[in-house]
Amino acid sequence: MRRCGVLMPVSSIPTRFGIGGFSKEAYDFVDFLADSGQSLWQILPLGPTGYGDSPYQSFSTFAGNPYYISLDSLIDEGLLSEKECAAADSGDDECKVDYEKIYNTRFKLLRKAFDRADITKNAAYRKFVEENKEWLDDYAMYMAVKDFLGGISWIEWDEGLRLRKPEIMAEYRKKLADEIEFYCYQQYLFSAQWQRLKAYANKKGVSIVGDIPIYVAFDSADTWANPELFLLDESNRPVAVAGCPPDAFSETGQLWGNPLYRWEYHEETGFAWWLRRLEYCFRLYDVVRIDHFRGFDEYWAVPYGDKTAQNGEWKKGPGYKLFDAVKKTLGKREVIAEDLGFLTPSVLKLVKKTGFPGMKILQFAFDSREESDYLPYNYPKNCVVYTGTHDNNTVKGWIGETGRKDLAFARKFLNVTRNAAIPDSMIRAALGSVADTAIIPMQDYLGLGSEARINTPSTLGGNWEWRMERGACTKELSERMLELSRVYGRTKRSDR
Repeated sequence: MRRCGVLMPVSSIPTRFGIGGFSKEAYDFVDFLADSGQSLWQILPLGPTGYGDSPYQSFSTFAGNPYYISLDSLIDEGLLSEKECAAADSGDDECKVDYEKIYNTRFKLLRKAFDRADITKNAAYRKFVEENKEWLDDYAMYMAVKDFLGGISWIEWDEGLRLRKPEIMAEYRKKLADEIEFYCYQQYLFSAQWQRLKAYANKKGVSIVGDIPIYVAFDSADTWANPELFLLDESNRPVAVAGCPPDAFSETGQLWGNPLYRWEYHEETGFAWWLRRLEYCFRLYDVVRIDHFRGFDEYWAVPYGDKTAQNGEWKKGPGYKLFDAVKKTLGKREVIAEDLGFLTPSVLKLVKKTGFPGMKILQFAFDSREESDYLPYNYPKNCVVYTGTHDNNTVKGWIGETGRKDLAFARKFLNVTRNAAIPDSMIRAALGSVADTAIIPMQDYLGLGSEARINTPSTLGGNWEWRMERGACTKELSERMLELSRVYGRTKRSDR
């Protein structure tokens, strides 16, 4: 089945409170997608963001970002007033998220709602807490302790807390009971609002493509609560950390700093933690894109303390054993394998054996020096084609940073004479390819330049900030997208 969709972070949806979320504007965006012939909405990871505001460095692999909780809904429920929300400084740039200002104001508003909700008497809340206690207890306590200690990483906590000694844990649970409840409340709101939005999207014929990082953050509830899962020493410090070797994005490689998995332990437990993680993801999303898929075949291990990723070495991952366990336990689920970068024969073999579609990026296709696997005539049907991802520039921005010979090749391939015609033609090339699925970043449909780039790998600051302008999703744009989806056979026949 041929289909198409849009890549658009939840944070980028225009709202009046500084960052996108689960408010009316998100429902309007779903309507826009449905009216435009799109059956997929791909988002970035939904977890609470930590260092550098990256959704790929979250405080929990299970928890949701409290910034996405709709304040409008809390106003409608009488838990917050319009005046209180309007007075909170969420930033004054409608095209950028000001994370610092949101951090300084959003939790105060959510705390007011919590204090007024008398939530412990709410049966739905109690049910949520009970059903999610396997991860929620650790996350809520982790965040409450982190706040109490001024935000420092858990590795800097006193030994009793750092090593989770029972008597110390009991002491802090009692001392911080109210704050722990507050963090549970945030997750209840997030879950209830997200599930309503997802159900609405599904009813409109739009499936959600979620995104999960292969790794978890070191400074996270996951690592603190489950040190046995990771390659840590006796004091729970990493032995080596994650990254990737030098490539087109970075001459010194990418040093992510995430703890690496103790894969032998995972295999001994039948990959129980991974199964729990993926099962939870399929409650949140209809399709799961697994980031850095090649890390399951081989992963780049960088000595802890190194300043770059240059001195890392390849280590063997779990391979197909993990996905065999997934299929046997969870059944057949929709997964997209992020298989970008230099791919060895063993990685290609693993992707093929899983049957998961890999990714094709058109911006990578136009290397004038050699033929590329990313050229559309080399695609298998079982793949997902993008003009670019959240780690790429927009197509318009890409034109400005690409060499003369590569642009000449792109113009020749796309059959255009002007660089200005490349963005639209690249979208058409993606939609017209044999790939079963085509997903286009919203910025490319809007014709935006580098100012709308989501992330520049291996840089800190200025990332994850882009917000779409209000009114950008016009009727004219919707009609154009619908026409393209029809022309290239990516809508249901009854819609053509």
